[in-house]
Amino acid sequence: MPLYLGLSQWSHKDWPGNLLSRGLKSTDHLADYARVFNAVEGNTSFYGVPDTQSLSRWDAMTGDDFRFTFKFPATVSHQGSPGDNVAPALAFIEQLAPLHHKLGLLMLQLPAACGPEQLDGLAQLLQALPKRFEVAVEVRHPAFFAKGEAERRLNRLLIEQHVNRIIMDSRPVFAVAPTTPALADAQQKKPRVPVHIISTGSSPVVRFIGNPALAANTVFWQPWLPRLQGWLDEGKSVYLFVHTADNSEAPTLAATIANALHAPLPAFPGNEPEAQGSLF
Repeated sequence: MPLYLGLSQWSHKDWPGNLLSRGLKSTDHLADYARVFNAVEGNTSFYGVPDTQSLSRWDAMTGDDFRFTFKFPATVSHQGSPGDNVAPALAFIEQLAPLHHKLGLLMLQLPAACGPEQLDGLAQLLQALPKRFEVAVEVRHPAFFAKGEAERRLNRLLIEQHVNRIIMDSRPVFAVAPTTPALADAQQKKPRVPVHIISTGSSPVVRFIGNPALAANTVFWQPWLPRLQGWLDEGKSVYLFVHTADNSEAPTLAATIANALHAPLPAFPGNEPEAQGSLF
């Protein structure tokens, strides 16, 4: 089964000349990104639903094996009870129709305020979603990391609904003092939650939030290798999304991890030598 490896975006100001070719319009960056990675976190959908024209363009720029993992909009995940938001969730999925054949996961990122009292509403939402699409849920409430009844109820619900629990590993970014603006921003925005390793569905998801000092990440990602390989050996698809504090170094970190998994990435388009013109 495949390893889906990607980043949290396909365009970044520091990537041309490295991951991306120089001189491209930002609207063309996805094509270069998809030459290297086979998945991406679609974070922009959290703030607004992509229009049909954009979705069709993204389809044309990616191969058949590429997978988008769009986040449900905040109107679904962050407003009221999840059970009250079935209609906007279904409307969002319908809007993604041009990319239904390339949907890897639909990601529901719940806020820290969404706790055990919302589990019934979460169950209503998950039960209403079309079963042809895989769903992954990220929780941030402390009760879901306390190894008590609330966490057991959550995990039972996800297992029953064949929904994946997203595993957040933010240890690297919190292991150092916030000596740069990027680190300070990341430590303010990223959740500092324990790493609870569990596969509740058929496609485990790991979001690895790395340190911009690449060597400092090794002690954190190396223990993941046997776990990731074990899931693959069990016949599961595995999604690994690699971040760094400002994502400038995320492509290099992802390539390092891919090499360690014996799944090397293709050469970065921005590092390929430019074609030489003929003298005659």
